[in-house]
Amino acid sequence: MPESDANPSREEHADDEDPSALIRPNDAANRRLVANVHPPDWTNPRPAERYNLVVIGAGTAGLVTAAGAAGLGARVALVERHLMGGDCLNVGCVPSKALIRCARAAYDVRVANTFGVNVPGGFNVDFPAVMQRMRDLRADISPHDSAQRFRDLGVDVFIGDAKFTSHDTVDVGGAKLRFAKACIATGARAAAPPIPGLDTIEYVTNETVFELTELPRTMIVVGAGPIGCEMAQAFSRFGSKVYLIEAEHSVLPREDRSAAELVRAALERDGVTLLCCGKSTTFSPSDGGHRVTLESHGQHHDIAADVVLVSVGRTPNIDGIGLDVAGVRTDKSGVVVDDTLRTSNPRVFAAGDVCSRYKFTHTADFLARIVIQNALFGFVPLMKAKVSALTVPWCTYTDPEIAHVGRTVAELQDAGVPFDTYTVPMSSVDRALLEGHTDGLLKVHTVKDKDTILGATLVARHAGDMISELCLAMTHGVGLGGLAKVMHPYPTTADAIRKAGDAYNRTRLTETTKTIFEKLMAWQR
Repeated sequence: MPESDANPSREEHADDEDPSALIRPNDAANRRLVANVHPPDWTNPRPAERYNLVVIGAGTAGLVTAAGAAGLGARVALVERHLMGGDCLNVGCVPSKALIRCARAAYDVRVANTFGVNVPGGFNVDFPAVMQRMRDLRADISPHDSAQRFRDLGVDVFIGDAKFTSHDTVDVGGAKLRFAKACIATGARAAAPPIPGLDTIEYVTNETVFELTELPRTMIVVGAGPIGCEMAQAFSRFGSKVYLIEAEHSVLPREDRSAAELVRAALERDGVTLLCCGKSTTFSPSDGGHRVTLESHGQHHDIAADVVLVSVGRTPNIDGIGLDVAGVRTDKSGVVVDDTLRTSNPRVFAAGDVCSRYKFTHTADFLARIVIQNALFGFVPLMKAKVSALTVPWCTYTDPEIAHVGRTVAELQDAGVPFDTYTVPMSSVDRALLEGHTDGLLKVHTVKDKDTILGATLVARHAGDMISELCLAMTHGVGLGGLAKVMHPYPTTADAIRKAGDAYNRTRLTETTKTIFEKLMAWQR
């Protein structure tokens, strides 16, 4: 019998860890972060006899699941082996958007003269200060995801490695957690692509790039997906010479091509050298740095760089947690779940990046809400929630941003769905003209000859904020014609959405209708 069972009054202690072993550099901000999300002196509680819900992983999906279930009166245990807050707080959304904001400030200063604002003597980017600001803000936000906050919410927080020991038990450092239901929310990590020589160099990923304290003179970014594009643009705006390598053509291969081309043009405007359709790529060490050779569009390139950032794909965190013992089926994409997020073990659910193709913080949040509903109240048929009912938006935070919701053109074409597309260039929107941000567009796809919205793509400086109006419309069945009736303050860039609605309504004015109206107007004269 494990010691924790033989002596139930014994309290398990989390291992003391040097903060620098968890996240670098070991400065005051990061020590404050670690004190919140992986307290070195944390004492794990004595396990309850049985939990309504045991949650493994304290990223967004795990935190929302634990807090929501506890708020409904459930007895909940939450287990995290590394940093609470997961990728979003520590190595994802929070630090990346902090850097992107600083990079946008640098760009705005650089082009200030086009607005009649002169910056005497030029300017420089203080990269250590940029990174310090990011670490300070991350630490400021961390109490929201802290172990103490969740303890105060009534959650039993365990810091340590979790492992299933049966279909209804989890072990954490010798402590046995019995559960009625469990949720796997262990997330995903950066993948290492099979590029020759990559294993011979010390590259960074999204999990380590935010540990940099000096601006690289030259940087190679592998992968022109969302992370690669965001970081390539940001570091180029800070002053690095950035080479962006992509195996496919152009950037953001999963996005609408005309929209992605606007982002590509913005990256190149900001000094990023794009090497797409890259072939025969090989890495090697070089004089204290790194070297890459490749073929791009028939040309050979041999580039040396201080830093290589690899941003190609994600790998689900499914190893070492005893999923086979629990009877939980997995595949190369992660934990296999049905539309209610139930796994092959009917007691166990999953949420977030470990089981979803949509690896976004906001998706993890909503998947967690589905788990709460189905794990605690799924015995009531009408209470069951389904993933397929979600309307999922996303945004890449380049400048301009590119946001999308619903089905893409490729998905509609592959499914053979007839559709119409309404396009509004941002150059036709007064606020975009006044702001000097006209390199963008809105595309809305509707059912053929109807205003039912199937999907939309938006390229604009604040596209991530603007797309929410279209998300609301799709979620509640408001058609594009209905959006034409929504009044916006003037001038705002969101007026592009109303313009798309007007464009749809103009298609309703058939020749027959026009003839009737003309006769009616003539009669009234």
